[in-house]
Amino acid sequence: MSQNFRSTDDITALPWQQLEAYLADAGHELDLRLPPRQFAGGMGNLNYLIQFDSKPCVLRRPPLGPIPPGANDMAREHRVLSRLRRSFSLAPQSLLYCEDESVLGAHFLIMEYRNGTAIQGGTWPTNLSKADRHAICALLVNSLAELHAVNLAAIDLGNFGKPDGFLGRAIRGWDKRLKLASDSEPPAPSGEVADWLAANVPGTGDATLLHNDFKLDNLLLDCSDRTKAVAMIDWDQATRGDPLFDLATLLSYWAEPGDPDCMTIIDQMPTGAPGSMTRGEGRDLYAGISGRDLSEFRFYRVLAMFKLAVVFVQLHAQYRRGTVDNPRYAPFADAGWGIMEMAHQVARGRAE
Repeated sequence: MSQNFRSTDDITALPWQQLEAYLADAGHELDLRLPPRQFAGGMGNLNYLIQFDSKPCVLRRPPLGPIPPGANDMAREHRVLSRLRRSFSLAPQSLLYCEDESVLGAHFLIMEYRNGTAIQGGTWPTNLSKADRHAICALLVNSLAELHAVNLAAIDLGNFGKPDGFLGRAIRGWDKRLKLASDSEPPAPSGEVADWLAANVPGTGDATLLHNDFKLDNLLLDCSDRTKAVAMIDWDQATRGDPLFDLATLLSYWAEPGDPDCMTIIDQMPTGAPGSMTRGEGRDLYAGISGRDLSEFRFYRVLAMFKLAVVFVQLHAQYRRGTVDNPRYAPFADAGWGIMEMAHQVARGRAE
C-alpha cells in the first residue's frame, strides 16, 4: 500500500454500491463520498483505499479472471493478520473477511491502513544516500528475522499450515507448475535443477511463520524516515514452514553487481546499486540475528530461484496465451529461463 495510486481513468471498477449494501447489512459503513482509490504497482491482487467505519482502510481482492488453486488466498491472509498483530507490530490488522463471491466477484478482506511508502522496482529513490540504502537492506533482514521469532502458539497459529514435508511439496508443486506453463516442454536445465533439489532436501528443522513472498516492495517505510518500517504487507501466500526458505525467497529478488541480465529484466529490487548489501551480507546478517545454521543454505537458494523462475515463466505464459496483453510481460520468458540457469549454476557450486 504505497502512496502511489492509479489515475482515475485506469482503475479496475468494482460494484461499490453492492459492497456498500453488503457492509450495511453487516453493521458497517462504506463511505462512498470519498471515492475508492486503487493502489498502483504489483501484478497480483487488487488493492483499494476506502473509507470504512469512519477510517481509511484497505480492501484487497484477487485479480480478475481464473485463479490457480491456493493462489491469492484472502482467507489465509485474514487468518494470519487477524492474529499476528498481537506479537508482530509490522502486521496490519485484518478487520473483515467475506467469502461470498457474489458481492465483488471474489472473496475479499478489509484491513487496517498503514501510511507508508514502498520502494518498487530496480532503482533506489534519488534522495536516499548510500548509508540509507545499506540501512534499508539491514531493515529487510531484521524484519524477516523478527517475524520468524514469533511464538505462533501464543497467537492461535500453532496449527497453521502444514510444515511437515513442506520442502518436498514445494519442489513437486513448482515443477508441476513449470510443466503446465511451458506446455510440458520446459527447456534444460530445469529438469536437472528439479532432480538436484529432490536429491538434496535437508532434514526437518523448526517451523516458523513464513511470509512466503517477502521483498523490498512488501515492506512499507516511514514517509519521513525511510530507514524505518511501518508495515509488512501482502500475506496471501503466508504459511508455516522452514524459515530459511523465506530468507532464500528474499535473496532470490536481491540483485547485485555482476548478475546476469535476467535480474535486471525482473526489475524487483535496486540492490545492485552502490551502498546496498550483497546477498552474502544479507544472509550472514540473518544468521547472526537468528542463530540458525545456514550450512545447507545452498538448497534453499536453489529452491527459491527455481520457484522465481517458474513464476516468471507462468507470467509469460499468460502473455503468450493472450490472457494478458501487458507488454511488460513480453521479456518474462527470457527472465524465467535466465533465473533457472542461475539456479543451475548455484546447484553446481559455480555461483552463490
